[in-house]
Amino acid sequence: MRQKFYITTPIYYVNDNPHIGHAYTTLACDVLARFKRLDDYDVMFLTGTDEHGQKVQMAAEKAGISPKDFTDKVSKNFEYLASKMGFSHDCFIRTTEARHYESCQKIWRRLMDRGNITLSSYSGWYSVRDEAFFAENELVNGVAPTGAPVEWVEEPSYFFNLSKWQQPLLDFYETHPDFVAPESRFNEIKRFVEGGLNDLSISRTTFDWGVPVPNDQEHVMYVWLDALTNYITATNWNNKEQNQFDKWWPADLHMVGKDILRFHAVYWPAFLMAAELPLPKRVFAHGWWTNEGQKISKSLGNVINPIALIEEYGLDQIRYFMMREVPFGRDGDFSKTALINRINSDLANDLGNLAQRVLSIIFKNLDSKIPSIPEDLQKEDYFLLNKLKELPNNVRVLINEQSFHEALRIIWHVIAEANRYVDKQAPWSLKKTDFNRMSEVLGVLVEVLRGVCLILQPFMPDASEKLLDQIKVSPEERLFSSLTDINSLSGRIIEKPEGVFPRYLKSEDA
Repeated sequence: MRQKFYITTPIYYVNDNPHIGHAYTTLACDVLARFKRLDDYDVMFLTGTDEHGQKVQMAAEKAGISPKDFTDKVSKNFEYLASKMGFSHDCFIRTTEARHYESCQKIWRRLMDRGNITLSSYSGWYSVRDEAFFAENELVNGVAPTGAPVEWVEEPSYFFNLSKWQQPLLDFYETHPDFVAPESRFNEIKRFVEGGLNDLSISRTTFDWGVPVPNDQEHVMYVWLDALTNYITATNWNNKEQNQFDKWWPADLHMVGKDILRFHAVYWPAFLMAAELPLPKRVFAHGWWTNEGQKISKSLGNVINPIALIEEYGLDQIRYFMMREVPFGRDGDFSKTALINRINSDLANDLGNLAQRVLSIIFKNLDSKIPSIPEDLQKEDYFLLNKLKELPNNVRVLINEQSFHEALRIIWHVIAEANRYVDKQAPWSLKKTDFNRMSEVLGVLVEVLRGVCLILQPFMPDASEKLLDQIKVSPEERLFSSLTDINSLSGRIIEKPEGVFPRYLKSEDA
């Protein structure tokens, strides 16, 4: 029986259009999901949209349409982004689905039945933009820590007894040291919980765009209880015929931005503990992008449109840059100069040129037939092939740590070694002096290309497919289990090679 792997993005709030941050989070999940499928896991990859709450209702009113019409329109933008980015999600969930209403009300009843919800009244500071409550001592110069404005709210409210779960959470953190990553973020979460937890208001009465509270239609559920439950809804938890909760839950990884870590690493585990449901295995909080050194904001007019980037630079080029440029988990800067350097240096020069040189020599000098690896390896052959042999397990470890940038760095180290090897062996010279040795060298290099392209599939699926097609690797030979099939390409006939990574030329250079 295959191992399962359940990975989720946050569901994206539909009060605005998708931007580079949404693309970044989902891309990281897409790379992981693709990697696990190629490693023979049974994968569920979930993304979607969060469509309730006061902020959405206000945005719909501003647009002059109903909240449902508004969310129908904006949710399609997120589906379009997922399509343009080539994401391989298995499910796109919307919190306006009937099954989600049922799921939210089911978890509410579990919490209520276990004595973890009480009716009282709320008075305090609330940020509509953050959809979050803040204590007086959390405000900074009269605004939320995020800079969002807050308003004083007084209304009847149901409360979740979050304070009861302070010590159980700390105990859980102690026994699950990998629950939150990076470590610096986990330390922040621990400090927050150690500082004391207050009971949490989990319903609102001043607006009605949300999931109704069971048996009390005056209240709608707090948007975060609603939103977080989507991860369970997607397993068809409340559907007797299609229920796959036991198969998929708990999730193996929730990928989130650092701004919503508290909801995923404090509130969500507490809700689940109180409902007597298993907790997710891991939450990873990545950093934010700046744009050419500036904070990204609509007021500055520097919001990065990922679809425009794809159209200008290419899909796999953007996927590669976003996973390679910044240590995953830290903040990073989006620079067009850095992007172009990656395209021209890493992709066009390093990998693209290696493939073009090797395949062109085979096509012209070996009747288009891929040669074998030598039976008696020379020291240089062994060194390069051994580097390739070590690569899959090394990459696997890094992927499981969500260290995508480091995984690409060590893949490119092997590509660099292959380029040094081809320069030193000089098969174009061996053609005149030692034809058999030329053939052996090319056999080694094609094997390296095969291995590297197989491992690169999760990061750059289209480019990897084109390169694997060129060296005649059949679709059924593209799982990671095929990495050990050394010399499997010997004797296959290639066509005239075509470049996969064109250099990026600015208009004045063209």
